[in-house]
Amino acid sequence: MDRLPENWSKFIGFPADEFDALMGRLAAARAVETVFPPDGMVFRAFELTSPDAVRVVILGQDPYHGDGEADGLSFAVPEGVRLPPSLRNIFKEFASDLGCAAPEAGDLEEWACSGVLMLNSVLSVAAHCPGSHRKLGWERFTDAVIAAVSAKLPRCAFILWGNYAIGKKPLIDPTRHLVLESVHPSPLSAHRGFFGSRPFSKTEEFLAPWCWLRPEKKGELFL
Repeated sequence: MDRLPENWSKFIGFPADEFDALMGRLAAARAVETVFPPDGMVFRAFELTSPDAVRVVILGQDPYHGDGEADGLSFAVPEGVRLPPSLRNIFKEFASDLGCAAPEAGDLEEWACSGVLMLNSVLSVAAHCPGSHRKLGWERFTDAVIAAVSAKLPRCAFILWGNYAIGKKPLIDPTRHLVLESVHPSPLSAHRGFFGSRPFSKTEEFLAPWCWLRPEKKGELFL
């Protein structure tokens, strides 16, 4: 479990032997194919957001599979990389919902550092092969993360976009946490219920006085 920050390792309580076996399968995959994100970014979401700081969980499916896009945070891309269509739609809803400017860059490290756990269910992918690492065993690990956040933290907002993410609802206690669900922000579905769903303002209302990091307040944390 030495790949995972110690605070998360203790918080989740995931079996060490199972985690080590997962890391072995990931290493074997890297030996024969190009894997995203780069090895040092696989657990970036956990490195940037400590368990006691989590206020929001944004759940994705698996990392972007294009060259240079995956950075270890769900839906985000490194600064300077062109925004993928889903992230562009997320930013449009963010601006419309909160009445502010949309972020210009896809690097959401500051969101992560302010308490937004940007978690993919599968934390790696083979280059240009979406969904290719779903059989490695990631979901047992990330399901344990979701369940631990639900069980051990008093008040969080879980944002579930699309049927895959919505399928994780049984892991979340809705009597203590806010569960927001809508269609996926992909261009294929965004106009069927994502736009106008107001996940950002609803999260602020539930977690007040916490609020999102807005572009015009860049560098300030709202906790």
